[in-house]
Amino acid sequence: MKIGIVCPYDWDVPGGVQFHIRDLAEHLIGLGHQVSVLAPAEDDSGLPSYVVSAGRAVAVPYNGSVARLSFGIISATRVRRWLRDGDFDILHVHEPASPSLSMLAAWAATGPMVATFHTSNPRSRAMIAASPILQPALEKLSARIAVSEYARRTLVEHLGGDAVVIPNGVDVEFFAGAEPNPSWSGGTIGFIGRINEPRKGLPTLLAALPRILAARPDTRLLVAGKGDEEEAVAGLAPEVRARVEFLGMVSDRDKARLLRSVDLYVAPNTGGESFGIILVEAMSAAAPVLASDLDAFAQVLDGGKAGELFPVEDAAALAASAVRLLGDPDRRAELREAASRHVRRFDWATVGADILAVYETVTEGTDAHGVREDEPTGWRERLGLARD
Repeated sequence: MKIGIVCPYDWDVPGGVQFHIRDLAEHLIGLGHQVSVLAPAEDDSGLPSYVVSAGRAVAVPYNGSVARLSFGIISATRVRRWLRDGDFDILHVHEPASPSLSMLAAWAATGPMVATFHTSNPRSRAMIAASPILQPALEKLSARIAVSEYARRTLVEHLGGDAVVIPNGVDVEFFAGAEPNPSWSGGTIGFIGRINEPRKGLPTLLAALPRILAARPDTRLLVAGKGDEEEAVAGLAPEVRARVEFLGMVSDRDKARLLRSVDLYVAPNTGGESFGIILVEAMSAAAPVLASDLDAFAQVLDGGKAGELFPVEDAAALAASAVRLLGDPDRRAELREAASRHVRRFDWATVGADILAVYETVTEGTDAHGVREDEPTGWRERLGLARD
């Protein structure tokens, strides 16, 4: 099968959607399918062979974060060229409700098309405002996938229609087989995420750290991710700051090793999460998980059976749970065992088969993909884009 996948976000900036698309593409290629991924990228020299650059992205505030997206006349031209050259049996667009390559591809394409919705935002004014513009593209979708029940609910409430829930996938064996790093072991808490993005929750974890150290002075906090390290710890006392080690951006291999090494992985996110891929990665690596009680996190952690939960932004509750877990190896072993059973439903062997089943259902008896020669009436004018 010839499969075209559209990534809305900058390939050069790591994120859950990009990782999902990368792993999906490589899983499908491993099964013998021909896959091409179109994505924004600043420098195409280091891209995987299956990724086609659509040019540079620009930063746009989106869903409580800053997304790097490509949109406009030049991007639309590149999308149409990619669609013509690809002659795909099926097109899979991700986050078509964002002003992105995915929206442009959904407007331009004909033939079988699947969309995956990742966003969970019960009060998205942008999505509501964009609904009239999106409807012509959404009506062309052959199938819709949501990565969680909360992403599905956002889709239904804002744009109508429905979707099948297929979670994000993880290569469970990759994380389970990683070699622990002895220098990252021994009374360690792990955090992975963008340091300066408030919704990732690092400030809550740092606020809890003095209480954790008061009870367990030998604890270290290992932080992996991009951001201003000095700004992050500026408000901490020197003796607390000394127990925080920043690792910067880490490779996939080192991320797996870090998760295999820590005594406790903490996900203190404050909102805007539709799934929680890092929780699945941590469970795959047998890291006991302590996470904020976001609805999406609770679902991923099997209602708290595969990992413990604390109230969102409650640093005192986080500290109390972390101290208890760090001092209770039997409880951590229980969490590891429960997680190892639960996490199998997120393995690519299961998730990939479910996505392929959707592809096969919508392509039965249909022609290959094409490109509309006309354009949806008024879309340039609605978005303030003048014709050449």
